Amino acid sequence: MRDLDRALEEISAIRCQMARGVQFRGYGPRTLMTTGLIAFAAAGGQGIWMKAPTENPVGYIALWFAIAAACATIIGFEMITRSRRVHSGLAEEMIQAAIEQFLPAAAAGILLTGVLMRTAPETLWMLPGLWQVIFSLGLFASLRSFPRPMAAVGLWYLATGLACLAFANGAAAFSPWAMGVPFGIGQLLFAAVFHHAVGVADEQR
Repeated sequence: MRDLDRALEEISAIRCQMARGVQFRGYGPRTLMTTGLIAFAAAGGQGIWMKAPTENPVGYIALWFAIAAACATIIGFEMITRSRRVHSGLAEEMIQAAIEQFLPAAAAGILLTGVLMRTAPETLWMLPGLWQVIFSLGLFASLRSFPRPMAAVGLWYLATGLACLAFANGAAAFSPWAMGVPFGIGQLLFAAVFHHAVGVADEQR
């Protein structure tokens, strides 16, 4: 019985190792493009309905957290269904590996937001830039499972995050476009890289 358990553990470890060495194709270009358009729409909506975001930073944070949660749900649902089609037998291991690579960055972003809201509310204007820098780190951490051009997307988010920290302060703090433009364009770039990598055949599967 022990030998059987050990053999099963070794097989599981081999499968996980294989999953980490295979390019992950669970992201659908169309869904990624949709999340970019959602970011643009959210920025437009904020500009219309939240006229003074500097007076309501909690509302700003809640809006973009809700957008992030909606986009993550959309991407996650397709990631599961698409991986089962594309990666078949390794689907569960591929999904687990993809989540494990990005989860630390996502958790850091959530925890950092909570800490700043509680202990340093005067620094909340930095959050859009920090979110983008953290998102870029998540992408860089996932590069071994992504097509090589994805590094350019990570650099985009890093550059826009630093730009937000440098310029999106004072009267420009909590600007809708400090989030809408970086994430809108960034997700469209994300979609373009995956469309080029997986090809039309995968997109139609």
